[in-house]
Amino acid sequence: MPLYEYSCEKCSRKVELLIRGDEKPECPHCHSTKLTKLLSVVSGHVAGGGTSSAAESCGRPQCGMGGCAGLG
Repeated sequence: MPLYEYSCEKCSRKVELLIRGDEKPECPHCHSTKLTKLLSVVSGHVAGGGTSSAAESCGRPQCGMGGCAGLG
């Protein structure tokens, strides 16, 4: 099931919500349905039980978990 990130227009909080099918998202803090869907950075599980995001590493083994700072 996809998780979506929203910003509430009423209370300005950012929340992640699991939305199924035709469900209308609702802010869990103020219960407003006036939410704006945000773009999120993709992340996933990596060996060792941690997580990695697309912004941290290009996925090449020589880059490691620190990104591509050493490549040019």
